[in-house]
Amino acid sequence: MHKLFGFFVQNSKKRRALKVSFITLLVLGVSPVWAALPTIAEFTQDMQLKQGLIPIYYDESADKVYLAVPQQASQFLFQSSMPYGVGSNDIGLDRGQLGRTRLVSFEQFGNKLLLKQHNTEYRASMGSAAEKQSIDEAFSDSVIAGFTIVAANDSANLVHYTAFLLSDIHGIGNRMNRAKQGSYSVDKSRSGVYLKRTKGFEKNTELEALVTFAGKKPGNFVQQVTPDAESLTVHLHHSFVALPDDNYTPRVYHPYSGYWKFSYFDYSTAITEPTEQRFITRHRLHKKSPHAGVSEAVEPIVYYLDPGIPEPVMSSLKEGASWWNQAFEAAGYKDAFQVKVLPEGADPMDVRYNVINWVHRATRGWSYGSSVVDPRTGEIIKGHVTLGSLRVRQDYLIALGLTSPFKNGNTDTSLQQEMALDRIKQLSAHEVGHTLGIAHNFAASENDRASVMDYPHPKLTLKDGKVSLEGAYDKGIGAWDKHAVAYGYSDFGSDVEEAEALAKIIVKGRNDGLSFKSDPDTRSAKHASANGHMWENGSNPLDAFDEISHIRQVALDNLGLDTLPPNSTLSSLENALVPIYLLHRYQLEAVAKQVGGLKYDYERKGDYTRAQGQVFVAPAIQERAMQQLIRATTSDYLSMPQNVLALIPPTAYGDDITREHFKGKMGLMLDPVSAAASASNFAFELLLHPERLNRLEWQATSSKDRRRKVDVALLLKQILNVHWYRNENSSPLNERLKLVALNAVMRAVTSNTLAPEAKLAAQETLLEFTQWLEDEADNNRYTVIHKHFMRYWETGEWPAMFDVEPLPPGSPI
Repeated sequence: MHKLFGFFVQNSKKRRALKVSFITLLVLGVSPVWAALPTIAEFTQDMQLKQGLIPIYYDESADKVYLAVPQQASQFLFQSSMPYGVGSNDIGLDRGQLGRTRLVSFEQFGNKLLLKQHNTEYRASMGSAAEKQSIDEAFSDSVIAGFTIVAANDSANLVHYTAFLLSDIHGIGNRMNRAKQGSYSVDKSRSGVYLKRTKGFEKNTELEALVTFAGKKPGNFVQQVTPDAESLTVHLHHSFVALPDDNYTPRVYHPYSGYWKFSYFDYSTAITEPTEQRFITRHRLHKKSPHAGVSEAVEPIVYYLDPGIPEPVMSSLKEGASWWNQAFEAAGYKDAFQVKVLPEGADPMDVRYNVINWVHRATRGWSYGSSVVDPRTGEIIKGHVTLGSLRVRQDYLIALGLTSPFKNGNTDTSLQQEMALDRIKQLSAHEVGHTLGIAHNFAASENDRASVMDYPHPKLTLKDGKVSLEGAYDKGIGAWDKHAVAYGYSDFGSDVEEAEALAKIIVKGRNDGLSFKSDPDTRSAKHASANGHMWENGSNPLDAFDEISHIRQVALDNLGLDTLPPNSTLSSLENALVPIYLLHRYQLEAVAKQVGGLKYDYERKGDYTRAQGQVFVAPAIQERAMQQLIRATTSDYLSMPQNVLALIPPTAYGDDITREHFKGKMGLMLDPVSAAASASNFAFELLLHPERLNRLEWQATSSKDRRRKVDVALLLKQILNVHWYRNENSSPLNERLKLVALNAVMRAVTSNTLAPEAKLAAQETLLEFTQWLEDEADNNRYTVIHKHFMRYWETGEWPAMFDVEPLPPGSPI
């Protein structure tokens, strides 16, 4: 009781003392929070200092990093990135990968600094302050981090940054989960500040950490590339960059310019003007003498090669990237685009350097051209190219398969190596083009390979009955690339002159007949565009298909021991067989787009004297395309040479069975029937996509020309004619392909996305087929299939649906 009374007395005294102290502080006008804070000098007296845009302090004894954030409110560009990656194309977390570029500021709330990402999508660039404030209040910003102030002086607040630096800013945990590779989260006990790349510069501050993610139930892809799949260690990088000055002028976007669109919504525009403001993304570039025909640049665009690139790849990548200077010369510049090797000691993640990185993965995969872009203006601050190292090996493998050069002791593969190196010159130029702001142009191959921004397929010919690699890949910049650079980077004297000059560039490109189709119209084989295709050649896709089919057959017939380098296992012949057997796959996509295909341009009102609009591909071309596609599903087209099959035993002990091999139903043996079924099904998926069938039926029913109707019924009858009505071949391969054809037809007919009129037309044809099956009652197999159809007519479901093995990966070839 006495102790309890004493407790209350003592605490009452303490409360009175605190009250007196608080009143004293109020009288003196000093906050108790700030009175307790040490100065930055006191707090950091034993720490390492790295001066820069935002000074960095590092406490080595505790492995902690602090930022001295200026008290004057200012905005920065904040860029996250991943210098050390995972090494799996399937997971997609590669070395040098950029994260988001954000416009941020530090804002103080009492004893805290909040790092706010500003919403740049919605603005009021004109009007009163109240109007601008109304937009700020209408759309949310995002606070991406919060820090407690631990020390201060008259000009800066010191915050402990380590926790944010070790956080999952790159979204690795979510990406691993989406890739079905397990559940991963940061383990800070196995993470730390990477001081070697934590640096300060006048216009940027760079911080980096080694971050370990602890994982549960790791998937196959992550197990393939990590020594311990439950411990995934990468590097994460943070950059704070000073905002560029206001001397950059955005350039207006045109859908035929060839550039990616940068846009935002401006609510202060006049009611007669659109709210969406559209510009292109590009580097800042000016002539020293704007009105001179040829002039040096005030500051050239310089790209730096990863010093870890080996020869002869290094020289090839430098040559390919340097092609862009041809386009800048055509636009009136002298040496405005340059390529050098990254200087020793320079950090490739430093935003001051445009870089070309050479990235290794466990499997071949995509290369990328990405950029750090000012979210206020669309100005490119840094170009960042990522090139996959295994691509060159894939092209070399294809070259060997096409030519089978190892005959009579010959080991000279200089021609094959030259083809592979010519391809990565194209690849280097292509990805650098993206970092200049330029989009894909998948129609360029129709204009005599007019752009490096296409996906090029090797252009092959036959000489003396053998496949020739001469000129397989083009060299140098193309006419479309010069058009794009002229639009994006030409330096004009005034706003009026610029508008007139840009309009003339667009007109010239149209008059020169330069075609342009980009990703939205070409990425999927279901799309309607009859031009603009990936990995194909020629102005006429149907003629090109006949050519590539002939070359494919010659290459297949020549496959054998001469395809293999000395001391190779016989089973490794399958590695060369796969890309040659499927050499036609991408040209087939171009053929498929003629069926129900449309011809159109990216057209604005006034671009032509008379509006072009859209028109369907001519019926005769569509019918020929149907026949080519159906031909590619038959046993005549898909049979493998028996001498090749006899040479390929099951995979040799010590070699790996990979996804680059065919999937089959015969165990370890190469299954030629399943391989053909996969290829046949691929063609049918292109041809019978519901959206294609819907366009086909609309075209047929809305056309005024009834002389030759190309419709769903005609297509299905042709398939049934080739595979069923007129097919007397009873080989195991042919019997499988008949079922694949029927399976593909029924998958399309039972699809929920097939339009009702297209479904009705298909069902009319299938009723005729059902009757034919009944008439063939003496064939037990046909009797079984007839029963399946009777079940379908009763329930609307096809009971005999089956899955076909997927093809080995194609893109990127």
